Amino acid sequence: MPNLVVDFDTLLTMSGKDLGTTDYREITQQQINMFADATDDQQWIHTDPERAKDGPFGAPIAHGFLTLSLIIPFWGELFDVDGVTTKVNYGLDKVRFTSPVKVGSKVRMNGTIAEVTEVKGGAQIKVNATIEIEGQERPAVVAEFLARFYK
Repeated sequence: MPNLVVDFDTLLTMSGKDLGTTDYREITQQQINMFADATDDQQWIHTDPERAKDGPFGAPIAHGFLTLSLIIPFWGELFDVDGVTTKVNYGLDKVRFTSPVKVGSKVRMNGTIAEVTEVKGGAQIKVNATIEIEGQERPAVVAEFLARFYK
């Protein structure tokens, strides 16, 4: 269940709203391997734990796009809009992978609605999303996530 559920009219007034922070999720080697299989990205820094021990990060790391894809389940923890017919993940702006996520790390997301714009039949929001790594100062991902809600 999302932390915050609003109706469409309230959504239009939410520019600048801090949506809070999700719970942590652990990144497992199994997740990394499944993502590697799905994307055909079998680079050893992700999928070979023995070799990765001697690599630049001292352990396997999650693919940047795996970490980025967690925006979707995290988003579901933070926010929803009631009374709309369609909800669309519209895209991303300004994505940066600022720190590697080692296997076994825990990550969470915080988000702020930076902007709300009316579009034909609905509204688009831009969310400043930051995926943090437990115990680290630098986040794993910083992105502007775009979502649309249609009446």
